[in-house]
Amino acid sequence: MTAVPPIVDAESWRRELDALRIREKAATRELDAIAAQRRRLPMVEMPDYTLDGPNGPIRFVDIFEGRSQLITYHHMWRDGAEWQCIGCTGLTSQFTRLEFLKEFDAKFVIVTQGAIDEALAYREKVGNRMEWYSTARSDFGADVDAPRGGGFAVNVFLRDGDTVYRTWHSTGRGAESLGYTFSLIDLLPYGRQETWQDSPEGWPQSDDFNRWPSHRDIAAAYGPA
Repeated sequence: MTAVPPIVDAESWRRELDALRIREKAATRELDAIAAQRRRLPMVEMPDYTLDGPNGPIRFVDIFEGRSQLITYHHMWRDGAEWQCIGCTGLTSQFTRLEFLKEFDAKFVIVTQGAIDEALAYREKVGNRMEWYSTARSDFGADVDAPRGGGFAVNVFLRDGDTVYRTWHSTGRGAESLGYTFSLIDLLPYGRQETWQDSPEGWPQSDDFNRWPSHRDIAAAYGPA
């Protein structure tokens, strides 16, 4: 039988929950402080890039569509592969409703090193709902820490007229906060059930990524078929 948490009376459970809540609230305040520091970061001016979009070449500044702020998720890419990065595919499949960003004068798009025709075909295959652009013929990806053959990345930009500035960047687990899946899973008693996590003895654990939905699962759930 799978191990379970200890069973206690309601008063003991409430006492343990209250103790945890102190740490949770402290973490929330720390995240607020980090966000405040992020808002105070300096920025660096970017060149006038041209990317490829669904309708052909497009200046990077025009991807903003008049808005002042832009988030780019740089989707890992392997030329000619049937399935692209499972983490990137899974994370970006979550973003089906991004209209709310308009009220914040912002957009969120995907940029990849794949050729635009291949990128759009993959988008359709897995049912992705985001806007996709290609940096295959541009230095943009490499200049923002997402070079050809490299990993994924998240970048944020601010536009002032026709001039674009880079304000923030992260990669690795820094991208986790973009999605809701891990936030929900981390609330569960068994958590992510991966071997790297600090869990009690007997908790179910398996190899990293073992429980993540496969590319085919995502395509079946969201794709045209």
